[in-house]
Amino acid sequence: MASISALGVGSGLDLTGLLDQLESAERQRLEPLVQQRQGHQAKISAFGRLESALTQFQSAAAKLNDAEAFATMKSTVSGEAATAATGGDTMAGSYQISITDKARGYSIATQGVADSSAALGAGTISVSLANGDTLDVDIPAGDSSLEAIRDAINAADGGVAASIVNDGGAQPYRLVLASSETGTEAAISAVDFGALGGSLTLDAGTEITAANAQLTVNGINIQSQTNTVEGAIQGVTLELVDTGDVTLEVEQDKGAIKTAIENFVTSYNSLQKTIDSLTGYDQESGTAGTLLGNSTLRSVDSRLRVALGTAEEGGELGILSDLGITRQLDGTLVMDEATIDELLATGSDDLAAFFAGDSETGGFAGRINGVLETMVEDKGLIDNATSGLTTSMESLERRYERAESSIASTIERYRKQFGQLDAMVANMNSVSSYLTQQFDMMNTQLGRDN
Repeated sequence: MASISALGVGSGLDLTGLLDQLESAERQRLEPLVQQRQGHQAKISAFGRLESALTQFQSAAAKLNDAEAFATMKSTVSGEAATAATGGDTMAGSYQISITDKARGYSIATQGVADSSAALGAGTISVSLANGDTLDVDIPAGDSSLEAIRDAINAADGGVAASIVNDGGAQPYRLVLASSETGTEAAISAVDFGALGGSLTLDAGTEITAANAQLTVNGINIQSQTNTVEGAIQGVTLELVDTGDVTLEVEQDKGAIKTAIENFVTSYNSLQKTIDSLTGYDQESGTAGTLLGNSTLRSVDSRLRVALGTAEEGGELGILSDLGITRQLDGTLVMDEATIDELLATGSDDLAAFFAGDSETGGFAGRINGVLETMVEDKGLIDNATSGLTTSMESLERRYERAESSIASTIERYRKQFGQLDAMVANMNSVSSYLTQQFDMMNTQLGRDN
């Protein structure tokens, strides 16, 4: 039987087209698997959106679960001589601050030398500090230029900083020694150049003595080694910028508390809208949300509604509506700013007790945070749901691969059968053509008409 290199060549039949149609029909078996896999992937993505919204809401709740958030202070400084930063134990109050002197460090320069890179000899430079510390720096003969001495002192990191200035004179290069910190305790008390004394001597006229910062706070004299003053006002760090008078007002940061409550409401509403988009149904288009009817999402929504509606006991505020936060028909929350402002005006203790509770029992925000944790933690509601979908997708993938292998085997069988058919028809056509020629020749010899 003749060999056929391409289907249909021998028979003239469109066997390739027919094989393609058969393959297309066979591959319809894969469509349900593809649709199931796409459905599972869509649900995993939907749960990812849900988890993201839950995590954002949890973050907002966690901020209200910290009692210190309700004790946050803010400072306002009138005047430019100082700035202020408040800490966790700051007390509210008004403070009059008068700065008469800023802290400064000690410095002194040597007499000049002609060449800052020329060797000056060898020896040990000893610098004594007012706090009792001593810095000894050994200078070798081969590396004893003014530049090398500067670098060696700085490398020693002993409370003394060295630099070189050029005064423009005949011997312009001076070594300047300065205390690394401000204040009298860090001042340089003595400098001994030792064997280098023939090349380096101090210029007493360049001495700048160290000084402490001097200020008063509500009439109390304060002295500080640095321009960063801590302890003069409980929980406040002052940064002295200049001499002069400033007024510092420290008060509770009510705006931050209100913002935290607003963020709680906003993040919950964002979560609710995410849930609605995942479970909604558009009658006009006939499009359903990816998680419509999903039991995990129903559980999430139900637990949140119960948690938000549960009252706190033992405080002046029991439920969200006591704060002016109410639920709307669409499930979202709305906050009455006037009610929050009134509660803040009378003090934040009731708000702190409601949201944060105490260290043992926690409060409303702590309870919400605990409910959310069961949803977003490892092995929680969302993780279990997505893990199940992932397992199903892996199973579908194996079924898909087996189905593809089966289809490939079937098509290959068809291909062989079509090849045999093509060769057989081609052979029959060849025999038919031969017989026709023979009959035509016989008719011609016998004088018969075709």
